[in-house]
Amino acid sequence: MKIIAIARNYKDHAKELDNEVPTEPILFVKPDNAILRPGYDFYHPDFSNNIDHEVELIVKINRVGMNIEEKFAHKYYSEIGLGLDFTARDLQTKLKNKGLPWSIAKGFNHSAPISEFISKDQYEDLQDLNIELKNNGETVQIGNTKDMIFNINQIISYASKYFQLKKGDLIFTGTPAGVSKINIGDKLEGYLNGEKLLDVKIK
Repeated sequence: MKIIAIARNYKDHAKELDNEVPTEPILFVKPDNAILRPGYDFYHPDFSNNIDHEVELIVKINRVGMNIEEKFAHKYYSEIGLGLDFTARDLQTKLKNKGLPWSIAKGFNHSAPISEFISKDQYEDLQDLNIELKNNGETVQIGNTKDMIFNINQIISYASKYFQLKKGDLIFTGTPAGVSKINIGDKLEGYLNGEKLLDVKIK
């Protein structure tokens, strides 16, 4: 399995990092070693002094597909969840400034904690879901999927032009504003429409 993620999919997040708002999806890939399953702690690596949290709605692909038309994209997933796209911001900035790839800043071990998955049918409108992340009990990120620049079906259709989607693949749909540095001792809790799905301790 693989993780396909979209960058800058909320205008406020793009602006907080002084990036241009995209006119088409910006994709990157995390390898399967990035997955951190529910119930496990995240151990802060020593190669970065500035790892940011980025909470995101994620969808799990349920069948193989390529060049999927947007109108059929909803058939390619039946479950959703929450995930964290941990980003070694210091490494990413250093590499970007040199014009080099920054895969290690996004794809390092356990950089993608995920929740359990739940049926998308529980929700009336997937493009009107509240996402919230708390750090040590304080809200640090909050957003709504209606503010996505590119919606779920658009992302799936676009990604499938370049990457064959396979059963079990995960798509991270972008983070709202409020990303900030994590520290050892932090406790991160992710909520979807007020229901806690994600719980990660930083050690």
